[in-house]
Amino acid sequence: MATGSGSEPFPPLPGTTTESATATRRRGRKQSILGDDLKLGDTGSPSLATSIAHIQGAHSKEPPSPSPPSTKRTSKRRKARTLLRRIKHTCVKHTWVLPLFLLSCFLLGYAINPTESNPLSHFLFLSYRLPPSPEQQYVQYGKGLWDIAFVAFYTIVLSFTREFIMQEILRPLSRWAGLKSRGKQARYMEQMYTALYFAVMGPCGMWVMSRTPVWYFDMRGMYEGYPHKTHDGAFKFYYLFQAAYWAQQAIVLLLGMEKPRKDFKELVGHHIVSLALIGLSYRFHFTYMGLAVYITHDISDFFLATSKSLNYVDHPITGPYYFLFMCSWIYLRHFLNLKILVSLFNEFKTVGPYVMDWEGGSYKCDLAFWITGGLLGSLQALNLFWLFFIVRIAYRFVRDREASDDRSDDEGSEGEGEGKENGNGVAKRK
Repeated sequence: MATGSGSEPFPPLPGTTTESATATRRRGRKQSILGDDLKLGDTGSPSLATSIAHIQGAHSKEPPSPSPPSTKRTSKRRKARTLLRRIKHTCVKHTWVLPLFLLSCFLLGYAINPTESNPLSHFLFLSYRLPPSPEQQYVQYGKGLWDIAFVAFYTIVLSFTREFIMQEILRPLSRWAGLKSRGKQARYMEQMYTALYFAVMGPCGMWVMSRTPVWYFDMRGMYEGYPHKTHDGAFKFYYLFQAAYWAQQAIVLLLGMEKPRKDFKELVGHHIVSLALIGLSYRFHFTYMGLAVYITHDISDFFLATSKSLNYVDHPITGPYYFLFMCSWIYLRHFLNLKILVSLFNEFKTVGPYVMDWEGGSYKCDLAFWITGGLLGSLQALNLFWLFFIVRIAYRFVRDREASDDRSDDEGSEGEGEGKENGNGVAKRK
């Protein structure tokens, strides 16, 4: 944890080592149980704290101070530039500072007038609360454009929590776990944060589902009572908060701040399909279907992220846990999601109205069938693409207790000076 001005967020980058360090030939790093890295699935989105741009910015030396100013006016300008450089350096080194500043502005603006008349209340709280109805067990909320403001605010919230937890908690934990290379620390931090997030949101999603007709993945319940224009507060908060998470992930991913891995296009495609499903399902009232897709991906992502984290620290239960993850992936992302996809050909057309009615808010029709089927089919194809690598890693592990992911980036980019390892675990020098 960086507590002083001289502390570094990561070990020195390649090319910054001293002569004495480069003169000593390093031994190759021991290969992890399941290979050097498991760059598969949709948990590989970088954070600002682990991006190459952040690392380079945190280690870049500030330009030399200019010569003494000749006039008082020039001195003030240079002092202002120096202050801006310090602010920039702080925001780059501690990437949670800028989101915290933005959140503080929102909270301060709302505190001035903490009522519903304050437009900022739509950013902090759910909008479109409906009057209580004796027919409804829970207070219902409608939908509208202010929901976009809610998602935007919590995208900033998640940016702050992600960066703060990773830098101030998970980075020291990665060093305590014995990870010395910059690359491994970064990936360990990313996966541990993902595991923590879905350890919370997975059970929350199941609890929200238990209050709906969809429990337990009841395909008929997805379409009964359609269109689902209103939801209780817990459902709406969960749905929009998850939308904020995926929006935050997509923004950082598309900034291109990390060296793309070999399946980068598939990862970007997965985020595009996911965001399209989230937005369209919310707008056209297919939220019960969206809830089921959320949960299947959340829980499988928890097992994926924890499996990767165990592999990074060479934990002895990595192998058995990997097979547990593989089983959860197949059940959640393929068996259950294929049930949802198949329901389009059955319950989607037979349960509830099947008509396009813009005024009545009913969009369950042929157009919706093809769009929904195309998006769910694309999502299933991407998951099958990753399943191929998951099974291949498991096969190699069973065959010779050694598995490596062919899509992983070279370990030589981690900044420790290691070469890429051969199949027998011996480092191969370039």
